[in-house]
Amino acid sequence: MRQTCAVGRSMTLGMQLLLLQVAIVLVTVVGTGVTAMLIQEHQLREAYQDRMIAVAQSVARLPVILGAFDDDDPSAAIQPVAEVVRNASDVTYVVVTDAAGIRYSHPNPERIGERVSTDPAIPLSGQVYVGTQTGTLGESWRVKVPIFGDEGEVIGQVSVGILESELRADFLGGLGGLLAALAVAALAGVVGSAWIGRVIRRRIYGLEPDEIRAMLETRQAMLHGIREGIVAVDDRDRVVLMNDAAARLLGVAEPESVLGRPVADVLDAELAHVVASAEEQETLVLSGERVLLVHGDRVRVDGREVGSIAILRDRTELEAVLRELQGAQGLAEGLRAQSHEFSNTLHVVSGLLELGDVDAAIAYIQRVGGGGALSSLADRGGIGDVETAALVLAKRSRAHELAIELELAPDSHLSPIEDAGFRTDLVTVVGNLLDNAIEACVLGGRVRIGIRDDREPGVVVVRVDDDGPGVPEDRRAEIFEPDVTGKGPTDGKARRGIGLTIVRRVAARLGGDATVDRAPSGGARFTVHLPAPESAVEATGTAARTVEPA
Repeated sequence: MRQTCAVGRSMTLGMQLLLLQVAIVLVTVVGTGVTAMLIQEHQLREAYQDRMIAVAQSVARLPVILGAFDDDDPSAAIQPVAEVVRNASDVTYVVVTDAAGIRYSHPNPERIGERVSTDPAIPLSGQVYVGTQTGTLGESWRVKVPIFGDEGEVIGQVSVGILESELRADFLGGLGGLLAALAVAALAGVVGSAWIGRVIRRRIYGLEPDEIRAMLETRQAMLHGIREGIVAVDDRDRVVLMNDAAARLLGVAEPESVLGRPVADVLDAELAHVVASAEEQETLVLSGERVLLVHGDRVRVDGREVGSIAILRDRTELEAVLRELQGAQGLAEGLRAQSHEFSNTLHVVSGLLELGDVDAAIAYIQRVGGGGALSSLADRGGIGDVETAALVLAKRSRAHELAIELELAPDSHLSPIEDAGFRTDLVTVVGNLLDNAIEACVLGGRVRIGIRDDREPGVVVVRVDDDGPGVPEDRRAEIFEPDVTGKGPTDGKARRGIGLTIVRRVAARLGGDATVDRAPSGGARFTVHLPAPESAVEATGTAARTVEPA
């Protein structure tokens, strides 16, 4: 058994396919041939049977035969007639007997007058017998019919038969054409099997099973081991490949479940378009709440396009780091500006003291002692969550450098947030809204932010007003779509119009909403409702019951 398996593995795939198909062809041809021969043999017997019955019945009704039974020597009249009929009908014998089984005719005249060697009981009982028996001439296929007298009584029988040897000879004589047809069919099957084997080998590029298995294992290891997401579609825009990294980036639980489905049903519309069009230039695409860098290309086999492939890189964390860096830079610039202001203040105080005007120095210190932009949020203005307060503080410093006033609504209230995921979502929303508002304002503009968790139990409401140009009423429905922006290009930003899209998608994922309206100052007012998880609203729930809505 092991030897057989080893031989099977040592054969090439083409040889295995050829042998398997040849075996199938031969079994089919032999089975068909045997069935055809059995049918032909049965039809041959049926034809002889019908002929023998017709001959026997016609002889049994001949007047000359019936009249001869009353003669002194019936065989003198019956034997010549029986021989003529035998020769004319191409049977081996025609034997006529009386009711006692005594022969009146026989191919061998010496047997006339003798009793038949087989039992004549069935025909003498008035029935027809058909079967194979062995008589004086040998084994034969025979028919026996009764001969009825004028009164309806049985007065004898007619036995007509043909030797089994003659039947076999006739059968074998007709097999030549059948065997030739079977040989041609077998040859055509073998040739066709060889051709099919060659076609299959070409389709699989002449690879052996072990090579195919090794390539598949290597492909799977590479696809699911790399960190970049890979999505491939065929020429009918159906997904044919998605690795684990792509499934993670796109939020697909089971990559196998999307194979064969249209790419438009699996991916966001923008990403589906980029993947299907095989955009070769690296493009930033928003998928869900993730910012992806997509690079595509066409797949060609033998010079023919068979689909496209896209490589996805996650830029979400990089964008978050860039935002944090931007905030840190803004904070550093604010500190540097305050350091410069503080240095100027010290110079004024020093000059007043050198002039001996102590009262003027004290009055000057009291007048400017309130500090700069950073100190104005020392009490966090009701924002109990450290990260959110730090973000507002950093954005305020950046706005101060741009000569924009960022004001925190005095009725703002936010308890410390325990859920890290919800805190990240809140920081994302607040950061994007403030960036959008600051960019919308011109020199000397004003931004106002209010954060409340005490209006609705378990819901944090963020509201940001600016005095910029606002959002036209006919564009308010589309302002949250990707690439929709009223601002011009900004240095360092490859793409605009995704911040508000992320805000709405974060809100929608949490079960809230994001809307835009006209602010009292004439600009835009963005309002976002963020339902918090249960773990994050224990403290806010208490605040909602004890603080009256403003």
